Amino acid sequence: MYMQLKTGHDTDRGPAWIVRMRFTRTWRTAYVHGRTLRRVTGMAEANFDSNFYDVETGEEFWVSGPKRDRSDGRYTSQRPQVDEDAREAYEAFLRGAPLPGRETG
Repeated sequence: MYMQLKTGHDTDRGPAWIVRMRFTRTWRTAYVHGRTLRRVTGMAEANFDSNFYDVETGEEFWVSGPKRDRSDGRYTSQRPQVDEDAREAYEAFLRGAPLPGRETG
């Protein structure tokens, strides 16, 4: 997954990573880098710049699937840091392989 820190940074200027992320069955909670992230829900709480927040720190993140053309950041060409445990699958994805868990669509 592509993950970018939004809190404390101008639009798409925060650090970004390609990571392995574990989700609950409902995709409302994600676990990554020792953090528990919850999906932003409801119009009153919705922030168009983030879609998850850290339940302990309140920091906001944008989480999405990676893109083969590497245009993951919406308004920047900044390249994400690739976690070592995600590198092999990410490089295979860039060469055309499906993402792990998405082999059938």
